[in-house]
Amino acid sequence: MAIFKINKKIIDSSKNDFYLIAEIGHNHMGDVDLAMKMMRVAKECGANAVKLQKRDNRVLYTTKFYNQPYLNKNSYGKTYGVHRNALEFNFNQYKKLFNYSKKIKIDFFATPFDIPSLKFLEKLNLPLYKIASADILNLPLQTEIAKTKKPIILSTGGATLKDVKAAVKNITRYNKNLSVLQCTASYPADWKDMNLNVLETYKKKFKNHVVGLSDHEAGIQAASLAFMLGARVFEKHFTLNRANKGTDHSFSLEPEGLRKVSRNLHRIPILLGSKVKKRLEKEKEPLIKMEKSIVALRKIKKGHKIKIQDLDFKSPGDGLPPNKLNMIVGKIAKKDFLKESLILLKDIK
Repeated sequence: MAIFKINKKIIDSSKNDFYLIAEIGHNHMGDVDLAMKMMRVAKECGANAVKLQKRDNRVLYTTKFYNQPYLNKNSYGKTYGVHRNALEFNFNQYKKLFNYSKKIKIDFFATPFDIPSLKFLEKLNLPLYKIASADILNLPLQTEIAKTKKPIILSTGGATLKDVKAAVKNITRYNKNLSVLQCTASYPADWKDMNLNVLETYKKKFKNHVVGLSDHEAGIQAASLAFMLGARVFEKHFTLNRANKGTDHSFSLEPEGLRKVSRNLHRIPILLGSKVKKRLEKEKEPLIKMEKSIVALRKIKKGHKIKIQDLDFKSPGDGLPPNKLNMIVGKIAKKDFLKESLILLKDIK
């Protein structure tokens, strides 16, 4: 059994509860009001949390990369750096979003891509952090995030098992409240590349940590399958309109898709139900019309020794079922039976 704690919520790997994150990322397109609307809709769709991405672009990128031309239909600026800056919120904007998350009662957090961004987010006292797949090898950043003692979600796209083990070992030196997510760093990820069976490996290798899925497939199938393999933390990219400007919208879920993911995950434990096989009360009425009863094939006289040739099996199933045949054959009729009348134990000896 593994436990992952976020605020007052406890995700227990041995139970059916789960934690669903709507990854807004930069799908807010630099618009705070749109981000707030996305948060509200995500809450209405059943998400437990919304997540953004935070970058200090001047620190994160080399000068050459920052200044390279970035001219395409998804560009918000002439260079990659200007484009990225257009999608970043300042501290007051983040504070507004964080306060709004408290108002509507949804967890709000972010992925820091560099140490200055982590320090920026720490000023808000966010409840948890995500470490991106791109930083699975970035031990210094992992260490600083771990030292905050906040719950951590580790995404593992593009990693080998050796890489994941090293990251988990590094993080848990400072912070054991960690969830490890299977991820395919492809956008969108093809079904053949999802490799959900890695979750089985993670459960064996990281027994003290709740596992999950950072899900980049364009549909909603993977989450339910991952749940059955032990995943309890789920992240899905989220947008209000897949046709919006930006590279992530096309593989993100719109509200109806996110709602269905939440609905399906809630349905799984209900569908699994009990391990005890028994006849349910709700099955009795429909089955009685279809099941068979032992009846007389022809008229049977009182005192007749009943043979199998005297019997037939017909619906409804309101008499003795066919598996009680050995209780009838060879017995003596205590009364006359008309054709198709029920043969009951009280009427034979």
